[in-house]
Amino acid sequence: MTPIKFQNAILAWFDQHGRKHLPWQDNKTHYRVWVSEIMLQQTQVTTVIPYFQRFMERFPTVQILAEAPSDTVLSCWSGLGYYARARNLHRAAQYLVEHFHGEFPKTLEQAIELPGLGRSTASAILAIVDGQPLPILDGNVKRVLSRFAAAEPSWSLAELYMPTARAGDYTQAMMDLGAMVCTRTKPKCLLCPLEKACKAYQNGEIDSYPPKKVQKTKPEKQAYFIWIEDEVGRVLLQQRPHKGLWGGLWVFPMVEFVEGVDHWLKQHLPKRKFTKTVLPEQQHVFTHFKLIYIPIYIKLTAIVAINPGIWFNKNELDTIGLPAPISLLLNGKIKK
Repeated sequence: MTPIKFQNAILAWFDQHGRKHLPWQDNKTHYRVWVSEIMLQQTQVTTVIPYFQRFMERFPTVQILAEAPSDTVLSCWSGLGYYARARNLHRAAQYLVEHFHGEFPKTLEQAIELPGLGRSTASAILAIVDGQPLPILDGNVKRVLSRFAAAEPSWSLAELYMPTARAGDYTQAMMDLGAMVCTRTKPKCLLCPLEKACKAYQNGEIDSYPPKKVQKTKPEKQAYFIWIEDEVGRVLLQQRPHKGLWGGLWVFPMVEFVEGVDHWLKQHLPKRKFTKTVLPEQQHVFTHFKLIYIPIYIKLTAIVAINPGIWFNKNELDTIGLPAPISLLLNGKIKK
């Protein structure tokens, strides 16, 4: 199949079956598409939609996002995961306001200088909004191209089939095709516009492409969460450093070993009365490791000052950024 026939097949499929009414496709601007593309990294559309809508209500312009406190930005991201995306988005908004008067760059070279923007994401924004014929190579597109050519996905392959006309529609079509038809498991090959020319399908090798990387067993790390509530029901939280695990988010005091729990309590709650409950072991999976954590629930019979840390009332928790495990505990998803 020639590149022209490939493009025509993709665009014809998109015209009939593609997604055209997602929230970021209405009032299409660089800012709205940019936010959606960052949220969609490693996250499904159905999960992103309510987060995108809330984010746009809170930060309708790049200027408002740039001026917002980091805690406010992270609180709107709580539960979506991969929080470096939110921190980079915030930093990039500040950079745009300072250096580009709040306007998104017009060239790929300038766009990839923004924090959190790689070649594929930057190209997607410029293609979808401006119609620039810039190929992308996200996970969905890699899968479509790799199966079609029965080869390793590559930028040269993406460039070969990128049209000069309707670049935005083609970009959206390729992402939609990978998400809706050429799925990672159980692809709907009979519904694919490339079926007759797809080498992997014709060779019965769909599951072989893209070539699978050797899956390594994720290392495990352990932590104890010291979940403290005082006499009036306030919760003690500490803010993580802005770089590293859960950067800028608010968490319970954490120690690595069980012996550290009693040491922490003796250091910060000397001669204080409290009850102590060890909760069931939980786990949270990150990209590169698995965290095994054990919550230790401490109920104080008094109001005390603990440094470092800030006491939060329950109605204040939605104003700060919380990682998923902390949010689950505080919202009662994991019982005391």
